[in-house]
Amino acid sequence: MTDTAESTAQSVPSDHVSLRTWIAFVVMAFGMFMAILDIQIVASALTDIQAGISASADEIAWVQTSYLIAEVIMIPLSGILARIFSTRVVFAVSAAAFTACSALCATATSIDQMIVYRALQGFMSGGMVPAVFAVAFVAFPPSKRSTVIPVVGLVATLAPTIGPTVGGYLVDAFSWHWLFLINVIPGIVVAISAWFLINFDEPDLSLLKHFDWLGLASMAVFLGSLEYFLEEGNIEGWFQADVIRYAFVAMIGGAVIFFYRAFTSPSPVVDLRAFGNFNFAVGSIFSFSLGIGLYGLVYLFPLYMARIRGYDALMIGETMFVTGAFMMATAPVAGILQNKLDPRVMMGIGLALFSLCTWQMTHITADWDYWELFWPQAGRGVALMISMIPVSNIALGTLPPQDVKNASGLFNLTRNLGGAVGLAIINTLLSRRDDFHFDRLAASLNAASVTTQEWVDSLSSLYSSHGLDGEKGAMSQLNQIVGQQAWLLAFIDVFVLLTVLFAFLSLCVVLVRKPKAGAGGGGH
Repeated sequence: MTDTAESTAQSVPSDHVSLRTWIAFVVMAFGMFMAILDIQIVASALTDIQAGISASADEIAWVQTSYLIAEVIMIPLSGILARIFSTRVVFAVSAAAFTACSALCATATSIDQMIVYRALQGFMSGGMVPAVFAVAFVAFPPSKRSTVIPVVGLVATLAPTIGPTVGGYLVDAFSWHWLFLINVIPGIVVAISAWFLINFDEPDLSLLKHFDWLGLASMAVFLGSLEYFLEEGNIEGWFQADVIRYAFVAMIGGAVIFFYRAFTSPSPVVDLRAFGNFNFAVGSIFSFSLGIGLYGLVYLFPLYMARIRGYDALMIGETMFVTGAFMMATAPVAGILQNKLDPRVMMGIGLALFSLCTWQMTHITADWDYWELFWPQAGRGVALMISMIPVSNIALGTLPPQDVKNASGLFNLTRNLGGAVGLAIINTLLSRRDDFHFDRLAASLNAASVTTQEWVDSLSSLYSSHGLDGEKGAMSQLNQIVGQQAWLLAFIDVFVLLTVLFAFLSLCVVLVRKPKAGAGGGGH
């Protein structure tokens, strides 16, 4: 029996990964896809939900804000929970609870119910996302990463990109309830499969004896207030509103206590020592920046289509699918490239291509339609895939296996915070540059302008001939045209800023240290 066992062990390659591990990874990746998709799929149909639960315009924003605040708290917490209870328990319970909360969201009849259910749903989604990144580096040897890392990168970037597409189809074909009901059956399958298939690690309940409850509370206050500050700041007028000032004070207070506990507690709720690894720290900065590009453009493109082109949710979704299609097509190519190219070169190419695509958008006009938007979106899909894979490898690929769970949470947190910070900056910049351009255009179209006066007189006559108030109609039309052009110029200003950011990042890849071949991670 011993000789047979030895010969069998020798016949299995050292980098062999069992079929059970592969299936478990696919199940986890699908769960992660559901969790990330749920952010954008709901964002694309907030007006439909608003009508369904009779919420005000201010209240409906909390359907997203509550989800994001809860998720951003859970993401860094997931690392220590996985060490205490095991990846199997944390992921399976998170998937089951996420599914139950999805069903509850579909039954909500008031904004209060929806906010509570969405917060719980967001909290549980944060338990799934980092686990997939961790497993990709811990459960698989370096020789298999050309397969697993593209899958993780594809899921992380594809889900928010096609969210508007899926949301548009569901609302158009059924009702807003299906934005949540679509999670139920897949969620049940993921939860049950995860419970029986995942066996990557063992629980360590002894860690509960030294659990840092003060650190947990301060982290929740810090990250929750930060997310609220970024989400609601521009809407409330930043520091002009008392609620934003209170959120800022809470954020600073929570941050001071959290960082003090992180560096002094023997068992911190989030171990920040991963940032001592140079490549992880640099990779997290790039992940933060990719979060700006990923979530920022998923927000900007639909905004242009709805506001300037008058697209409905379904038309926006069909147009946005271009990016998703090119991401899926690029994933296998990116997997091959990561074995052939220096990750720094691959990342530089991806970031430069992203910059080129945002530069193309600086030439946009009010007449741009599907085909004018096609190539910027296609290029963005390719760029995201080519960028995300080497960034993940650089950040997590050189860490010791025992540090990957915690670091994965931090890495995912940087991408989400990048999206939150990016959206706050984009919204503020759009608002302020819109006002600037409107004032400038309005000043150039004063009554002394012969061209303006002739245009107003001509349009006034047209309205008067139809029995309407000619002058009032003409001035209203002029104001609408000026407003549209001012917003479009502000839109272009945002893309100029994004172009400069990603062009600069493409140059910064020279600062990254090349990971050693086969470093980090490992199989079980």
